[in-house]
Amino acid sequence: MADNPTAAAPASPYTRTNPFPGKLVVNRSLCGEGSDKDTRHFEIDLKGWGLNYEVGDSMTVWPMNDPALVEEIIKTIGAKGDEQVTGPKGPTTLREALLRDCRITQTTPKFLKAIAERASAAPLLNELLDPSRKEDLDRYLWGMEVIDFLIEHPSIKFAPQELVDLLAKLQPRLYSISSSLKAHPEQVHFTIDVVHYESHGRMRKGVCSSFLAERAENVPIPVFPNTSKFRLPEDGNTPIIMVGPGTGVAPFRAYLQERKAVGAKGRNWLFFGSQKASCNYFYKEELDQMKKDGLLTRLDCAWSRDQEKKIYVQNHMLDNGAEIWKWLDGEGAHFFVCGDARRMAKDVDAALRKIMQNQGGKTLDEANAYVEKLKSDKRYKRDVY
Repeated sequence: MADNPTAAAPASPYTRTNPFPGKLVVNRSLCGEGSDKDTRHFEIDLKGWGLNYEVGDSMTVWPMNDPALVEEIIKTIGAKGDEQVTGPKGPTTLREALLRDCRITQTTPKFLKAIAERASAAPLLNELLDPSRKEDLDRYLWGMEVIDFLIEHPSIKFAPQELVDLLAKLQPRLYSISSSLKAHPEQVHFTIDVVHYESHGRMRKGVCSSFLAERAENVPIPVFPNTSKFRLPEDGNTPIIMVGPGTGVAPFRAYLQERKAVGAKGRNWLFFGSQKASCNYFYKEELDQMKKDGLLTRLDCAWSRDQEKKIYVQNHMLDNGAEIWKWLDGEGAHFFVCGDARRMAKDVDAALRKIMQNQGGKTLDEANAYVEKLKSDKRYKRDVY
């Protein structure tokens, strides 16, 4: 009997609770000499996955904690590490719970309460745990981790199970996907700032970014896609304007790869920004090639530290307001923003509304209504964090 060509493919065994064990195959710096940041390009092999994702989606990554920090915590509480405990995911050893299951950097209210109750020298902490002092507590805790409190109060000795019960569950991280499956089948790419800073005399590291940058070479990286509404227009002829400074360029690299792969004819305009052109121009060769090939119609870069007056993507938007208005109002372009929510996305939004007034001759109210209409028509999308 012939195979049924319409039979459904077997369902993938991988789920959010059983993520796929990816393999790190590329970990390279995107920064040159003199950079204040450590931004990296990661490629993870997904062979044998059988799942799918779309450009604009993000990927959930489950990290492991820093083994050196785990050992320091074990030593500080006077434990060995092989003690049996029940962690957030079930029975395991103390070492494994601290490595894979528990959040060992940020403190929890339960942990702080336990410290305050037992520490003779923590009257301030007791005061700050009053709900009315939340802002003061946040300021006090900035850059403080579990290990700081354990070292500061050596008289307190937590039993292994007790410590595990006071910690929160280690949460996965979400990263924008910076590749298209059509261009890179069975792979996912990320563009990530590796977090490290000093506080209270200690070097601190971002849990997931340092896991990928320093400790993921020979261990499985559990990943699972997270569906997003940050989608390209269905019609490949639609022009798109993309604003993605820093790691915000990630989904737009994926968009451009996708549009090339499917032969989309729509024009593409990218606003990219970072600190210095000499050492923070991520994907310069790729973007230059896309411009040369005609895939990238326009590329406007803003370098904030290359001159006395800082220049950002929103400044270039305002300088090119007439053309942006033409693309949006005359040609039905879609407008996308990805990156920092606190400042950049707000400034870009304000610049967009100003362009409506300056170039579209609209009042403030009319400009606001126009932007809201773009949003409801799904022509203005933001992926901000």
